[in-house]
Amino acid sequence: MPERRPRAAWRRQPEPSASRGPARPDETGAGDQPSVVQATLYRDGRKVSSPDTLADTFRQLREHPDGMAWIGLHRPSETELHSLAAEFDLHELAVEDAMEAHQRPKLERYGDTLFVVLRAARYLDAPEEVDFGELHVFVGRDFVITVRHAEAPDLSAVRRRMEDNPALLALGPEAVLYAILDAVVDGYVPVVAGVQNDIDEIETEVFGGDPAVSRRIYELSREMVEFQRATRPLVGMLHGLMAGFAKYGTDEELQRYLRDVADHVTHTSERVDGFRQALTEILTVNATLVTQQQNAEMRALAEAGFEQNEEIKKISSWAAILFAPTLVGTIYGMNFDHMPELHWAGGYPFAVVLMAVVCVSLYVVFKKKDWL
Repeated sequence: MPERRPRAAWRRQPEPSASRGPARPDETGAGDQPSVVQATLYRDGRKVSSPDTLADTFRQLREHPDGMAWIGLHRPSETELHSLAAEFDLHELAVEDAMEAHQRPKLERYGDTLFVVLRAARYLDAPEEVDFGELHVFVGRDFVITVRHAEAPDLSAVRRRMEDNPALLALGPEAVLYAILDAVVDGYVPVVAGVQNDIDEIETEVFGGDPAVSRRIYELSREMVEFQRATRPLVGMLHGLMAGFAKYGTDEELQRYLRDVADHVTHTSERVDGFRQALTEILTVNATLVTQQQNAEMRALAEAGFEQNEEIKKISSWAAILFAPTLVGTIYGMNFDHMPELHWAGGYPFAVVLMAVVCVSLYVVFKKKDWL
Protein backbone atom coordinates (compact mmCIF):
# COMPACT_ATOMS: atom_id res chain seq x y z
CA MET A 1 0.00 0.00 0.00
CA PRO A 2 1.46 3.43 -0.88
CA GLU A 3 2.39 5.57 2.06
CA ARG A 4 -0.08 8.34 2.88
CA ARG A 5 1.15 11.89 2.67
CA PRO A 6 -0.67 14.80 4.28
CA ARG A 7 -2.01 17.51 2.02
CA ALA A 8 -0.07 20.73 1.97
CA ALA A 9 -3.18 22.65 2.95
CA TRP A 10 -3.40 20.79 6.26
CA ARG A 11 -0.90 21.04 9.08
CA ARG A 12 -0.76 18.12 11.44
CA GLN A 13 -2.42 19.01 14.72
CA PRO A 14 -1.58 17.57 18.14
CA GLU A 15 -3.28 14.24 18.73
CA PRO A 16 -6.02 14.08 21.34
CA SER A 17 -4.38 13.12 24.60
CA ALA A 18 -7.44 11.72 26.30
CA SER A 19 -7.95 7.98 26.15
CA ARG A 20 -11.05 5.91 26.25
CA GLY A 21 -12.09 2.61 27.67
CA PRO A 22 -14.54 0.26 26.00
CA ALA A 23 -16.92 2.01 23.67
CA ARG A 24 -20.40 2.83 24.91
CA PRO A 25 -23.11 3.38 22.31
CA ASP A 26 -24.81 6.03 24.43
CA GLU A 27 -21.81 8.32 24.67
CA THR A 28 -22.49 11.76 23.30
CA GLY A 29 -19.07 13.31 23.19
CA ALA A 30 -20.50 16.49 24.70
CA GLY A 31 -18.70 18.81 27.07
CA ASP A 32 -15.09 17.90 27.82
CA GLN A 33 -15.39 14.26 26.72
CA PRO A 34 -13.51 13.09 23.61
CA SER A 35 -15.71 12.69 20.58
CA VAL A 36 -14.34 9.30 19.51
CA VAL A 37 -17.22 6.91 20.12
CA GLN A 38 -15.27 3.91 18.88
CA ALA A 39 -12.17 3.23 16.78
CA THR A 40 -11.66 -0.34 15.64
CA LEU A 41 -9.18 -2.10 13.38
CA TYR A 42 -10.37 -4.99 11.18
CA ARG A 43 -8.56 -7.48 9.00
CA ASP A 44 -10.25 -10.03 6.73
CA GLY A 45 -13.62 -9.09 8.23
CA ARG A 46 -12.62 -9.66 11.86
CA LYS A 47 -11.81 -7.28 14.66
CA VAL A 48 -8.11 -6.94 15.41
CA SER A 49 -8.14 -4.28 18.11
CA SER A 50 -9.96 -1.26 19.51
CA PRO A 51 -7.34 1.45 20.11
CA ASP A 52 -8.02 3.98 22.84
CA THR A 53 -6.84 7.05 20.91
CA LEU A 54 -6.65 8.29 17.37
CA ALA A 55 -2.86 8.20 17.56
CA ASP A 56 -2.91 4.49 18.46
CA THR A 57 -5.38 3.87 15.63
CA PHE A 58 -3.09 5.55 13.11
CA ARG A 59 -0.05 3.65 14.37
CA GLN A 60 -1.73 0.24 14.33
CA LEU A 61 -3.18 0.83 10.85
CA ARG A 62 0.33 1.54 9.57
CA GLU A 63 1.50 -1.70 11.18
CA HIS A 64 -1.29 -3.64 9.41
CA PRO A 65 -1.33 -2.30 5.82
CA ASP A 66 -3.91 -4.94 4.85
CA GLY A 67 -6.31 -3.85 7.61
CA MET A 68 -9.18 -1.39 7.75
CA ALA A 69 -9.93 1.25 10.38
CA TRP A 70 -13.49 2.22 11.30
CA ILE A 71 -13.55 5.39 13.38
CA GLY A 72 -16.80 6.74 14.79
CA LEU A 73 -16.98 10.38 15.95
CA HIS A 74 -19.73 12.39 17.56
CA ARG A 75 -19.48 16.17 17.19
CA PRO A 76 -15.69 16.14 16.88
CA SER A 77 -13.44 19.10 17.52
CA GLU A 78 -11.49 20.85 14.77
CA THR A 79 -8.29 19.38 16.20
CA GLU A 80 -9.55 15.84 15.77
CA LEU A 81 -10.80 16.48 12.24
CA HIS A 82 -7.52 18.14 11.28
CA SER A 83 -5.65 15.15 12.64
CA LEU A 84 -7.79 12.76 10.59
CA ALA A 85 -7.43 14.95 7.50
CA ALA A 86 -3.65 14.91 7.77
CA GLU A 87 -3.45 11.16 8.38
CA PHE A 88 -5.92 10.01 5.73
CA ASP A 89 -5.34 12.77 3.17
CA LEU A 90 -8.92 14.04 3.34
CA HIS A 91 -9.88 16.89 1.06
CA GLU A 92 -10.13 20.24 2.79
CA LEU A 93 -13.60 20.99 1.34
CA ALA A 94 -14.98 17.71 2.68
CA VAL A 95 -13.45 18.35 6.10
CA GLU A 96 -14.89 21.85 6.12
CA ASP A 97 -18.36 20.41 5.42
CA ALA A 98 -17.90 17.81 8.15
CA MET A 99 -17.20 20.54 10.69
CA GLU A 100 -20.58 22.13 10.07
CA ALA A 101 -23.98 20.49 10.34
CA HIS A 102 -27.02 21.39 8.21
CA GLN A 103 -25.61 20.00 4.97
CA ARG A 104 -27.77 18.66 2.17
CA PRO A 105 -27.47 14.91 1.43
CA LYS A 106 -24.79 14.42 -1.19
CA LEU A 107 -22.02 12.17 -2.44
CA GLU A 108 -18.67 13.59 -3.52
CA ARG A 109 -15.58 11.76 -4.71
CA TYR A 110 -12.19 13.27 -3.94
CA GLY A 111 -9.63 11.01 -5.58
CA ASP A 112 -9.81 7.65 -3.81
CA THR A 113 -12.03 9.00 -1.01
CA LEU A 114 -15.79 9.18 -0.96
CA PHE A 115 -17.50 11.83 1.14
CA VAL A 116 -21.17 11.12 1.88
CA VAL A 117 -23.68 13.27 3.76
CA LEU A 118 -26.83 11.52 4.99
CA ARG A 119 -29.91 12.76 6.83
CA ALA A 120 -31.25 10.17 9.25
CA ALA A 121 -34.78 10.39 10.64
CA ARG A 122 -36.66 8.94 13.58
CA TYR A 123 -40.28 9.23 14.68
CA LEU A 124 -40.88 10.48 18.21
CA ASP A 125 -44.11 8.97 19.53
CA ALA A 126 -44.74 11.31 22.45
CA PRO A 127 -44.74 14.65 20.56
CA GLU A 128 -45.78 12.92 17.32
CA GLU A 129 -43.05 14.57 15.27
CA VAL A 130 -40.09 13.60 13.09
CA ASP A 131 -36.57 14.24 14.37
CA PHE A 132 -33.76 14.54 11.83
CA GLY A 133 -30.08 13.81 12.37
CA GLU A 134 -27.04 14.30 10.20
CA LEU A 135 -24.24 11.90 9.40
CA HIS A 136 -21.03 12.49 7.43
CA VAL A 137 -19.07 9.50 6.14
CA PHE A 138 -15.53 9.39 4.72
CA VAL A 139 -14.75 6.17 2.84
CA GLY A 140 -11.21 5.43 1.65
CA ARG A 141 -9.20 2.40 0.59
CA ASP A 142 -8.58 1.25 4.14
CA PHE A 143 -10.71 3.42 6.40
CA VAL A 144 -14.23 4.52 7.22
CA ILE A 145 -14.82 7.65 9.31
CA THR A 146 -18.31 8.52 10.51
CA VAL A 147 -19.11 11.94 11.94
CA ARG A 148 -22.44 12.35 13.70
CA HIS A 149 -23.92 15.75 14.56
CA ALA A 150 -26.97 14.35 16.40
CA GLU A 151 -28.06 11.33 18.42
CA ALA A 152 -29.46 9.62 15.35
CA PRO A 153 -28.52 7.36 13.73
CA ASP A 154 -27.20 4.86 16.27
CA LEU A 155 -24.31 3.23 14.40
CA SER A 156 -23.51 0.77 17.19
CA ALA A 157 -26.15 -1.59 15.73
CA VAL A 158 -24.52 -1.25 12.29
CA ARG A 159 -21.14 -2.11 13.75
CA ARG A 160 -22.52 -5.17 15.54
CA ARG A 161 -24.24 -6.33 12.35
CA MET A 162 -21.04 -6.07 10.35
CA GLU A 163 -18.94 -7.79 13.03
CA ASP A 164 -21.48 -10.63 13.08
CA ASN A 165 -21.06 -11.01 9.31
CA PRO A 166 -17.29 -11.26 8.63
CA ALA A 167 -17.83 -12.23 5.01
CA LEU A 168 -19.62 -8.96 4.33
CA LEU A 169 -17.18 -6.91 6.42
CA ALA A 170 -14.28 -8.49 4.52
CA LEU A 171 -15.51 -6.72 1.37
CA GLY A 172 -13.98 -3.55 2.82
CA PRO A 173 -15.00 0.07 3.39
CA GLU A 174 -17.64 0.00 0.64
CA ALA A 175 -19.45 -2.75 2.54
CA VAL A 176 -19.47 -0.56 5.65
CA LEU A 177 -20.87 2.31 3.58
CA TYR A 178 -23.60 -0.03 2.32
CA ALA A 179 -24.46 -1.07 5.91
CA ILE A 180 -24.68 2.59 6.98
CA LEU A 181 -26.88 3.47 4.00
CA ASP A 182 -29.07 0.46 4.71
CA ALA A 183 -29.44 1.44 8.37
CA VAL A 184 -30.37 5.02 7.50
CA VAL A 185 -32.93 3.88 4.91
CA ASP A 186 -34.37 1.22 7.24
CA GLY A 187 -34.75 3.97 9.83
CA TYR A 188 -37.17 5.71 7.48
CA VAL A 189 -39.67 2.81 7.70
CA PRO A 190 -41.05 3.61 11.21
CA VAL A 191 -41.09 7.29 10.25
CA VAL A 192 -43.26 6.53 7.23
CA ALA A 193 -45.59 4.43 9.40
CA GLY A 194 -45.82 7.17 12.02
CA VAL A 195 -46.55 9.85 9.44
CA GLN A 196 -49.21 7.66 7.80
CA ASN A 197 -50.90 7.30 11.20
CA ASP A 198 -50.71 11.07 11.73
CA ILE A 199 -52.34 11.72 8.36
CA ASP A 200 -55.15 9.29 9.20
CA GLU A 201 -55.74 11.13 12.48
CA ILE A 202 -55.65 14.50 10.72
CA GLU A 203 -58.31 13.38 8.23
CA THR A 204 -60.57 12.42 11.14
CA GLU A 205 -59.93 15.76 12.86
CA VAL A 206 -60.61 17.72 9.67
CA PHE A 207 -64.07 16.21 9.19
CA GLY A 208 -64.66 16.42 12.94
CA GLY A 209 -64.28 20.19 12.82
CA ASP A 210 -61.27 20.42 15.14
CA PRO A 211 -60.08 24.07 14.95
CA ALA A 212 -56.47 23.13 15.86
CA VAL A 213 -56.04 20.77 12.90
CA SER A 214 -54.78 23.50 10.55
CA ARG A 215 -51.69 24.04 12.67
CA ARG A 216 -51.01 20.31 12.82
CA ILE A 217 -51.31 20.02 9.03
CA TYR A 218 -48.88 22.90 8.57
CA GLU A 219 -46.30 21.47 10.99
CA LEU A 220 -46.49 18.00 9.44
CA SER A 221 -46.16 19.54 5.96
CA ARG A 222 -42.94 21.26 7.04
CA GLU A 223 -41.62 17.94 8.34
CA MET A 224 -42.45 16.31 5.01
CA VAL A 225 -40.47 19.01 3.22
CA GLU A 226 -37.47 18.10 5.40
CA PHE A 227 -38.15 14.41 4.80
CA GLN A 228 -38.14 15.02 1.05
CA ARG A 229 -34.81 16.81 1.34
CA ALA A 230 -33.44 13.79 3.19
CA THR A 231 -34.72 11.06 0.86
CA ARG A 232 -34.88 12.51 -2.65
CA PRO A 233 -31.11 13.15 -3.07
CA LEU A 234 -30.41 9.58 -1.90
CA VAL A 235 -31.98 8.21 -5.08
CA GLY A 236 -29.47 10.04 -7.25
CA MET A 237 -26.60 9.24 -4.87
CA LEU A 238 -27.23 5.50 -5.02
CA HIS A 239 -27.64 5.55 -8.78
CA GLY A 240 -24.30 7.35 -8.94
CA LEU A 241 -22.72 4.59 -6.86
CA MET A 242 -24.26 1.93 -9.09
CA ALA A 243 -22.97 3.71 -12.19
CA GLY A 244 -19.43 3.29 -10.86
CA PHE A 245 -19.67 -0.44 -10.14
CA ALA A 246 -17.65 -1.46 -13.21
CA LYS A 247 -15.15 1.38 -12.96
CA TYR A 248 -14.26 0.76 -9.33
CA GLY A 249 -14.62 -3.03 -9.38
CA THR A 250 -17.40 -3.30 -6.81
CA ASP A 251 -18.06 -6.85 -5.60
CA GLU A 252 -21.11 -8.44 -7.25
CA GLU A 253 -22.74 -9.36 -3.94
CA LEU A 254 -22.27 -5.81 -2.71
CA GLN A 255 -23.81 -4.56 -5.94
CA ARG A 256 -26.96 -6.56 -5.17
CA TYR A 257 -27.12 -5.12 -1.66
CA LEU A 258 -26.74 -1.54 -2.93
CA ARG A 259 -29.40 -2.07 -5.59
CA ASP A 260 -31.74 -3.31 -2.86
CA VAL A 261 -31.09 -0.16 -0.82
CA ALA A 262 -31.74 1.94 -3.93
CA ASP A 263 -35.12 0.22 -4.39
CA HIS A 264 -36.06 0.93 -0.79
CA VAL A 265 -35.00 4.56 -1.09
CA THR A 266 -37.05 5.00 -4.26
CA HIS A 267 -40.10 3.49 -2.56
CA THR A 268 -39.65 5.70 0.51
CA SER A 269 -39.16 8.82 -1.61
CA GLU A 270 -42.37 8.07 -3.50
CA ARG A 271 -44.24 7.58 -0.21
CA VAL A 272 -42.96 10.91 1.10
CA ASP A 273 -43.98 12.66 -2.12
CA GLY A 274 -47.42 11.08 -1.71
CA PHE A 275 -47.63 12.28 1.90
CA ARG A 276 -46.84 15.84 0.91
CA GLN A 277 -49.45 15.76 -1.86
CA ALA A 278 -52.01 14.26 0.52
CA LEU A 279 -51.33 16.97 3.11
CA THR A 280 -51.75 19.65 0.45
CA GLU A 281 -55.11 18.18 -0.52
CA ILE A 282 -56.17 17.83 3.12
CA LEU A 283 -55.23 21.45 3.75
CA THR A 284 -57.37 22.48 0.76
CA VAL A 285 -60.30 20.39 2.00
CA ASN A 286 -59.91 21.84 5.50
CA ALA A 287 -59.90 25.38 4.10
CA THR A 288 -63.06 24.57 2.13
CA LEU A 289 -64.78 23.14 5.19
CA VAL A 290 -63.77 26.13 7.29
CA THR A 291 -65.12 28.48 4.60
CA GLN A 292 -68.38 26.54 4.43
CA GLN A 293 -68.70 26.69 8.20
CA GLN A 294 -68.05 30.43 8.19
CA ASN A 295 -70.61 30.91 5.41
CA ALA A 296 -73.15 28.89 7.39
CA GLU A 297 -72.50 31.02 10.46
CA MET A 298 -72.80 34.22 8.43
CA ARG A 299 -76.03 32.94 6.88
CA ALA A 300 -77.41 32.14 10.33
CA LEU A 301 -76.46 35.61 11.55
CA ALA A 302 -78.07 37.17 8.50
CA GLU A 303 -81.26 35.18 9.00
CA ALA A 304 -81.33 36.13 12.66
CA GLY A 305 -80.82 39.78 11.70
CA PHE A 306 -83.61 39.57 9.12
CA GLU A 307 -86.02 38.07 11.64
CA GLN A 308 -85.05 40.73 14.13
CA ASN A 309 -85.69 43.46 11.56
CA GLU A 310 -89.12 41.99 10.82
CA GLU A 311 -90.00 42.06 14.49
CA ILE A 312 -88.76 45.63 14.78
CA LYS A 313 -90.95 46.60 11.81
CA LYS A 314 -94.03 45.09 13.44
CA ILE A 315 -93.32 46.74 16.77
CA SER A 316 -92.68 50.10 15.09
CA SER A 317 -95.89 49.82 13.03
CA TRP A 318 -98.11 49.09 16.03
CA ALA A 319 -96.36 51.77 18.02
CA ALA A 320 -97.16 54.32 15.27
CA ILE A 321 -100.77 53.11 15.01
CA LEU A 322 -101.28 53.39 18.77
CA PHE A 323 -99.48 56.74 18.89
CA ALA A 324 -102.08 58.46 16.64
CA PRO A 325 -105.16 58.07 18.94
CA THR A 326 -102.93 58.81 21.90
CA LEU A 327 -101.90 62.10 20.30
CA VAL A 328 -105.51 63.09 19.46
CA GLY A 329 -106.77 62.07 22.89
CA THR A 330 -103.96 63.94 24.59
CA ILE A 331 -104.69 67.17 22.73
CA TYR A 332 -108.41 67.07 23.41
CA GLY A 333 -107.79 66.06 26.98
CA MET A 334 -106.11 69.39 27.76
CA ASN A 335 -109.53 71.01 28.50
CA PHE A 336 -108.54 74.54 27.56
CA ASP A 337 -111.42 77.08 27.63
CA HIS A 338 -110.70 78.35 24.16
CA MET A 339 -110.72 75.05 22.31
CA PRO A 340 -113.71 75.40 19.89
CA GLU A 341 -114.18 71.70 19.53
CA LEU A 342 -115.03 71.35 23.23
CA HIS A 343 -118.33 73.18 22.74
CA TRP A 344 -119.44 71.24 19.70
CA ALA A 345 -122.21 68.78 20.11
CA GLY A 346 -120.47 66.39 17.78
CA GLY A 347 -116.98 66.99 19.18
CA TYR A 348 -116.66 63.67 20.92
CA PRO A 349 -117.86 61.57 17.97
CA PHE A 350 -115.59 63.65 15.70
CA ALA A 351 -112.52 62.89 17.89
CA VAL A 352 -113.32 59.20 18.02
CA VAL A 353 -113.84 59.01 14.26
CA LEU A 354 -110.61 60.95 13.67
CA MET A 355 -108.64 58.53 15.81
CA ALA A 356 -110.19 55.56 14.03
CA VAL A 357 -109.50 57.01 10.59
CA VAL A 358 -105.86 57.74 11.45
CA CYS A 359 -105.34 54.24 12.90
CA VAL A 360 -106.97 52.50 9.93
CA SER A 361 -105.01 54.63 7.47
CA LEU A 362 -101.70 53.81 9.18
CA TYR A 363 -102.64 50.11 9.31
CA VAL A 364 -103.37 50.08 5.57
CA VAL A 365 -100.09 51.88 4.77
CA PHE A 366 -97.96 49.48 6.89
CA LYS A 367 -99.84 46.47 5.53
CA LYS A 368 -99.04 47.52 1.98
CA LYS A 369 -95.35 47.93 2.90
CA ASP A 370 -95.46 44.40 4.37
CA TRP A 371 -94.54 45.63 7.82
CA LEU A 372 -97.57 43.87 9.34
